[in-house]
Parts: sequence; C-alpha cells; structure tokens
Amino acid sequence: MTDPRIQALVQPPPPGWFARTWDSDFLYQYRHSPVAIGASLVALVCLIGAVFAGWIAPHNPFDLASVDLSDARLPPAWLEDGKATYPLGSDEQGRDVLSAILYGSRISLIIGAASVFVSLVVGIGLGLLAGYLGGRVDAIIMRIADVQLSFPAILIALLIDGVARAVFKNADETIAFGVLVFAIAASGWVQYARTVRGSTLVEKNREYVQAARVIGVGPVAIMFRHVLPNVTGPVLVLATVHIATAIITEATLSFLGVGVPPTLPSLGTLIRNGNNFLFSGEWWITVFPGGALVLLVLSVNLLGDWLRDALNPKLR
Repeated sequence: MTDPRIQALVQPPPPGWFARTWDSDFLYQYRHSPVAIGASLVALVCLIGAVFAGWIAPHNPFDLASVDLSDARLPPAWLEDGKATYPLGSDEQGRDVLSAILYGSRISLIIGAASVFVSLVVGIGLGLLAGYLGGRVDAIIMRIADVQLSFPAILIALLIDGVARAVFKNADETIAFGVLVFAIAASGWVQYARTVRGSTLVEKNREYVQAARVIGVGPVAIMFRHVLPNVTGPVLVLATVHIATAIITEATLSFLGVGVPPTLPSLGTLIRNGNNFLFSGEWWITVFPGGALVLLVLSVNLLGDWLRDALNPKLR
C-alpha cells in the first residue's frame, strides 16, 4: 500500500484562484463566442476613448481659445482640402469632429450609466416590496407600472423634462444634467420592478427564507440579505441592455433639442448639429458621430444578449 505521505507529495497542488476562474463555465463560453469578444473589444475601445478623451483627443473642442473659424467645415484628412490635424474633418465652428466624438461619448456614457443606476435602485426596491409584501402594496406598485408601460419611454422622458424646464427656469448645467438623468430613469424602472417582483415571488417561499423567519430575521433583512442576491442574475442582464436603451433615449432627446445643455454636447447633440449640413455636402459632421453611436449601442446590446444566454442554465 502506498504511503499517504508519499501520495500527497506526488499529487499536484490544487489550482489557484486564477486557474479556477479561467476554467469556469462563464469564461469558457466567453472565450468560444466571437460575437462576445468582438463586442467587448468595441465597447472597451469606446469606453477608453471616452474616459481618456482629455489625453487621446487631438484637440479640446470646447476650448474657445483653440477653435479657429477659418478651419470650419474641413473634410476628413484623406479627402481633398483635408488636414491631418483634423482626421475626421471639422464642424461648422472649426471643432475637430474626432475630438468632439470622444468628449461627446463621455457625456452619453455618464448619462446612460447614471440613469440606469437610478432605475436599478428604484426598480429593485419597489420590486422587492411588491413581491415580498404582496397585497395592496403589490397591487398599487404593479398598477402604476402597468399605467407607465402604456406610454412610450421617450414620451415620459419628454414630459418630465418639459415640466422640469418649466419649474427650473434658467437652471444651471448641474440641474439640467440631473433632470435628464431623472427623466430617463423614470421611464426605465418598470422593467426592473417587474423582473425582481417575479423572482421574489418564487424566492420568498423557499426553505432558507422560511428558516430565516423562524429564527427572527426581519423582513427588510430577509429581502436585502437573502432574497436580493438570488435575483441579481436577470437584473444584471437587464441593466446591460438598458444602458444601450438609455444612451439611445438621451441621444433622441438631445437630437430633439431637449437633452443636455449646449455647453455639454453629447453624441445626440453632435448628430443634431451636423444634420443641418448633411444635404449641403458636409456629411462627415453627422455621419461620424452617428456611426460612433451605432457602434457603442450595438456592442452593448450584443454583450447583453450574450450575457443573457450565458446566465441561462437552460441553454448550457
């Protein structure tokens, strides 16, 4: 019989944390999904360009001292009359289109992430209350959600933004930015509330929840300490897809002229400004910001679709 001490020396050591994570089902599916890899690379490039726009951008398009009106409406560098200092051309004010896209992507991503975070907090809280308490609380919250679902999200955002502009006249940039985030978030909390409510209705009847009630754990602690960790999977997928929806909503509002202030232009504002010169031949002013918006939203949507399939045990 082999000595246990010798056998222990012969056996290889257990794999470390990195090896176990690398060999997990989640990363295995990611490594074998070209769509997920490509979408994540595009989203990463957009994110890096937006975060480090101050270092990557050739110019600061919002510094009036560096803007030269004589360089207005220059075509991209590879076309005739183009300049190498303006790789994607310049707009009607002489601002570099590439730099404006990088800075505008930052505004769009901040608004999208902030509005999704607010929707996430409100929707999870109301969904937990509706699913765990039930009764009149559930009926009131779900009827409000049903009424809101009967209106398009863009109309709700327009309504909230219009009312806020009438109340806060001559508001500064901070208030206008917060109003836009609230308007987008108010139109997106319903999906989180309905998803969390459905999962909570199932989880609250599990044995571990009943055991927590027996030992005297309070309802709030049960909801946030026991039920919430078990409903985060669908919420994570929904939040990933909702970021793209929030960016599109912000771009739509900015295109309609009720979005971010002109001093903080996003991709939607750049597309609206360039649309005025589209049929006069300066197509690059609106086409390149529109292409950047499409790439950003498409990559996030593809990641959300892959994440939904990866976290679905029925598809494994």
